[in-house]
Amino acid sequence: MKHITDFTIVRREQLGEKYFALTLQHPDKLPGIEAGQFVEVEVRNCREVMLRRPISIHDVNVEANTLTLLIQVVGKGTRQLATLKEGDTLNLVYPLGHGFSVEGTRPLLVGGGAGIAPLLHLAKCYNEKGVRPTILLGGRTKDLIPVREAFESYGQVLFSTEDGSLGERGMVTQHPMFTASYDQICTCGPTPMMKAVGRYALEKGIPCEVSLENMMACGIGACLCCVTDTDEGHKCVCKEGPVFNAEKLTKFFETK
Repeated sequence: MKHITDFTIVRREQLGEKYFALTLQHPDKLPGIEAGQFVEVEVRNCREVMLRRPISIHDVNVEANTLTLLIQVVGKGTRQLATLKEGDTLNLVYPLGHGFSVEGTRPLLVGGGAGIAPLLHLAKCYNEKGVRPTILLGGRTKDLIPVREAFESYGQVLFSTEDGSLGERGMVTQHPMFTASYDQICTCGPTPMMKAVGRYALEKGIPCEVSLENMMACGIGACLCCVTDTDEGHKCVCKEGPVFNAEKLTKFFETK
């Protein structure tokens, strides 16, 4: 069931120049939220932004009735959201889409840039099943990999940066741990990174789930602007994704 309701911002944290996090609280018990699901956020007081903005759910605290959004400032909508402060309200449509399946006993979670956002909740979900995943995070520089410390409570955390400022120099797929033994791979981030991860998983026969980041407007499959071509035909990423089994995305991985 989808909900449309106001949340109160109980914490705002600036994370460098490009990112900030909002922890939102609701007075009522939150519904079940899968790792990988997202919200559609109303952007108020900005005439230039008419549509809601889709943002991954970064963290969930069931006891406190809070959820956290990790937001990268990339345009007018997110710049407006960056002006919010503690005590302000934010209207959400949630929870939207289908999340990760949280399977496997030796999972690898691969995130790049803003794509690391849903992986924190995913790592926590694995912990709840008694599994500590390997978490590989990448970015152009260390400043573009926020909330690094938050992941360390939930698994082995490794890094790759293009400039070598944190962890291994290069892409995440060039990290020595990338080719270790895993029975599940979950990834979210820049399209070239996800394609490389997905191709590797398919070649090695490793179950893999990919969280696509197509442009979304409605979040419920009505506007059709986020449609992607899968092996089972055209699918709305917002409704039938954003998480897809890599075996259903061979056309996606074939493109450059």
